[in-house]
Order: sequence, then C-alpha cells, then structure tokens
Amino acid sequence: MKRPGFNNEKLKRKHKISMLFNDAEIEAIEKYCEKYNITNRSKFMREAIISEVLQKFDNDYPKLFNY
Repeated sequence: MKRPGFNNEKLKRKHKISMLFNDAEIEAIEKYCEKYNITNRSKFMREAIISEVLQKFDNDYPKLFNY
C-alpha cells in the first residue's frame, strides 16, 4: 500500500545543504537529541529550520492593524 504524498515530485528532497558546527554547538545538539530521544537528526534539524523560517514569514506578513 502506497502512502499518500510520497510519490509527489514537489515533495522529493533533492537539494543538499551541509553545515559545520563548533565543538560547543555539536555537544549541545548531541545532548538535546539524547535527552529527547531524537534518533533522526536530519529530520529534527530540517523541522527546526523550516519552523523558524515559517515563523519569520508569519511575523513579517503585512498586518491590517499595527500593534
């Protein structure tokens, strides 16, 4: 049985990005993943990055009333 959305060409991941971390950053990431039982680090980082991007887009969206 095929899962819906998995054959969608628009959702296929084909662009690779590499990142470098210093010792303190990687130690923090490793501790976080261990504490919260995160086994798929690429999924975790992808979701963290995308959620930050979408939040910025939402915050920057023009508002009818400025508060």
